[in-house]
Amino acid sequence: MTVPRRRVVVDGDACPVKAEIARTVRGCGATALLVSSHAHVLVPEPSVEVVTVDASDQSADLYIANVLTKSDILVTGDYGLAALGLARGSAVLTPRGKVIRESDIEGLLEQRHFSARQRRGGLRTKGPRAFTNEDRERFQQKLTTLLQGMQENPDL
Repeated sequence: MTVPRRRVVVDGDACPVKAEIARTVRGCGATALLVSSHAHVLVPEPSVEVVTVDASDQSADLYIANVLTKSDILVTGDYGLAALGLARGSAVLTPRGKVIRESDIEGLLEQRHFSARQRRGGLRTKGPRAFTNEDRERFQQKLTTLLQGMQENPDL
């Protein structure tokens, strides 16, 4: 029997949907764990625990990788952390509402590597498009679906 996903673990440093996560977990009877460095001040609230790690480059990612379980939903835009989450059996959702699956991660990591190589070579690459209200709504809908649907269909 699969354990329902009832905790959302968030890479909180650059997450633009923290308010949506808090509303959604409260509405679904779940909890959230926001992990961030000392450089970002996050405030705990009902159903939302905050963990602050030191400011070194990968501290939040390492903390998250060590606490993730197969019953968690990981929210991150970091494809390296997403790969770790998938390896731990967690569901992975980007802040724009895209579910990342095992079949997606290799291509995403290759694209990240290619873009980094271009930047190191002096080329400019396009950043992400501006974050919109539609992105927020899509994210909240997808997170709600994941949280509510896990008991009926553990493969979501």
